[in-house]
Amino acid sequence: MKRLIRYIEENRTAIVRVLLLLLTIALVVLIFPREGKFRYEFQKGKPWLHEDLYAPYDFPVYKTQAELQADRDSILKDFKPYFRLDTTIEEEHLQLLRSEYAKEWERFWSERLQGEGESSFRPPAQRLEQEKETLYSRLAALLREVYRDGIVEVSDVLTRDSNPSATIVVLRGKIAEETDTAHIFTLKKAYQYIKEKLPQLPSGMPDSLLLREFLQRLNINDYIEANLSYDPETSRKVKESMIAGISLTRGMVQKGERIVSRGEIVTARTYQILESLKIEYEKRLGASANFFLVLGGQVVLVSVTFLILFLFLMYYRTYVFAHTKDLLFLFFIIVLFVALSRWIISSRSISYFLVPLVIVPIVVRTFFDARLALFIHMILLLLVGFLAPNPFEFLYMNFIAGVMAIISLTNIYRRNKFIMASVMVFLSLGLVYLGYTMIQEGNLRNIHWINYAWFAGNAFLVLLSYPLIYIFEKTFGFLSDATLVELADTNQPLLRQLAEKAPGTFQHSLQVANLAEEAIHSIGGNMLLIRAGALYHDIGKMDKPIYYTENQTNGINPHESLPYKESAAIIISHVTKGVELAKKHNLPKQIIDFIRTHHGTTKVQYFYRNYIRKYPDKTDEEIDFTYPGPKPFTRETAVLMMADSVEAASRSLKNYSEEELGKLVEDIIDYQFREGQFNEAPITFRDITTVKEIFRKKLINIYHARIRYPKPVQGAERGA
Repeated sequence: MKRLIRYIEENRTAIVRVLLLLLTIALVVLIFPREGKFRYEFQKGKPWLHEDLYAPYDFPVYKTQAELQADRDSILKDFKPYFRLDTTIEEEHLQLLRSEYAKEWERFWSERLQGEGESSFRPPAQRLEQEKETLYSRLAALLREVYRDGIVEVSDVLTRDSNPSATIVVLRGKIAEETDTAHIFTLKKAYQYIKEKLPQLPSGMPDSLLLREFLQRLNINDYIEANLSYDPETSRKVKESMIAGISLTRGMVQKGERIVSRGEIVTARTYQILESLKIEYEKRLGASANFFLVLGGQVVLVSVTFLILFLFLMYYRTYVFAHTKDLLFLFFIIVLFVALSRWIISSRSISYFLVPLVIVPIVVRTFFDARLALFIHMILLLLVGFLAPNPFEFLYMNFIAGVMAIISLTNIYRRNKFIMASVMVFLSLGLVYLGYTMIQEGNLRNIHWINYAWFAGNAFLVLLSYPLIYIFEKTFGFLSDATLVELADTNQPLLRQLAEKAPGTFQHSLQVANLAEEAIHSIGGNMLLIRAGALYHDIGKMDKPIYYTENQTNGINPHESLPYKESAAIIISHVTKGVELAKKHNLPKQIIDFIRTHHGTTKVQYFYRNYIRKYPDKTDEEIDFTYPGPKPFTRETAVLMMADSVEAASRSLKNYSEEELGKLVEDIIDYQFREGQFNEAPITFRDITTVKEIFRKKLINIYHARIRYPKPVQGAERGA
């Protein structure tokens, strides 16, 4: 038991990686559907490359999506939307009219008599009552008429569900009646109809002018309300019932019937028969196949795919493989987009062309490098290919789109690059689809232009990469190019403090940044990262700036009065002080790594040599003069160590000739190499040679070293 515990503790990191790999495989297999696969691959317009194929059993020929859509459109032409008539509204408003009408009638005649006095004409009471009832009966009859036909709020409601027949079905209780929309009233139309009909008073009614005046005072709009409302639930059920009656098939293929011969071109008709056989085959296989065999096959294929990725990271991206957090991110984003792809492909209302797989290489390219982004993209395509309906076409389209997106993202910190990547994705998908259609259909008439809308949606989703990068950056502690550009701005508070408290160190950091950036550009690496790291690598010198030669402007050197050990401790402390200051200001871990490693495990040579000269018997105390490390472990940190030492040493030269500068670069970098400072960094001899040459040229430019010309002969001086 103790051995097991000791083994787990010693190999904890490796065990975590393996468990993470197994968990990822399990999640992807869980996402995959439990169904068998058709054994043949085929494409429309291409030759059938397999043996002659005969129908293994009777199966129906399924209609294409275009045919089903045509049938659906045809049958829905006869669809009539359903409306429900509310009979209570009519009764409520007629009762209201009855009560308000009598009050308004008495008020009208009362005001008329008061206004005109005794000379005012007032019809006899019996005749007045008769006219009152006759007019009311006429108005109530008109209201019943419009309520019986039906009133809608606005006329637009009659065009619900694209109603080409201009007919609706009105539900009056449990009775359904078809009605022409021309006979349906709107609120405005009902008011105008009653207003037009009311002046046509019954014959024999005197005092028509007075009655018309009364009707003007009576606001008819108060008694008109919509009583016809659209019934979406009934309309939906009827529509679904009509669609459910559409046949999904057109004909049958008999068992033993030849479907296609080897070398025969797969025509549109043959393609549909093959698709029908594929559907029927996978349906029968899913019903009869051993569940565990299908599951086992998926486990094998997914495991092999992830094992390839695992080995690639182990041997060719060791800096990624060394960090469990990076592995977790890569596995997480693959699982996330496999799940998203499964959901979109399974959806009947969304085309699989909308699957935004290009987001993955864009995000990976932001935090790592283009080669890793491309490899991750290929792994993702292989996995999603098991889910896509036309695997090769799907893989080819998305592979081209992913490559174009990676190529277009040269400067990811510029937001317009994401727009360019989006445009490139749309053009790539559109062109590849056009080429496939020309091969498969042999003409341009059968292009489904709606697919270009899906391509545009896919390209638009690429823009989501920008907020996703921010989310992943904060979640996993990565550094995007946009953040590095912000950190490298010399107006950042911490860099402004460095410029004020230690101006010499600030100028030194700027020169180191220029040297390191040029070198990493030549050998390959993150230029923005090394520049930001170079600007912050010496911020610890703000604690006691006067103890560093670049800040000693008055000729006073405080080290002259200090013991060598104490001086060395102060110099070494700028590393630990810098780390503390960086953490206090929440600088990213990647930037702090530059502070920790820019001296590696080297010694403070000046004070160590003087100490040994003074105390030759105390050579075992070199630990007091050694930086705490660690050694550089990336290309960027290794190049920064070289640039820092070379730039600092170049300031002490008295002779800035080309030979002296070249010798200085050689001596310093060779010393660091002999000390084993680059043993943990992925940097080659060729890289180091290139860096030396870059530094030599840059220093010559900085110090304007003159080339030594040969002395002219005397004859030439005389003009001979």
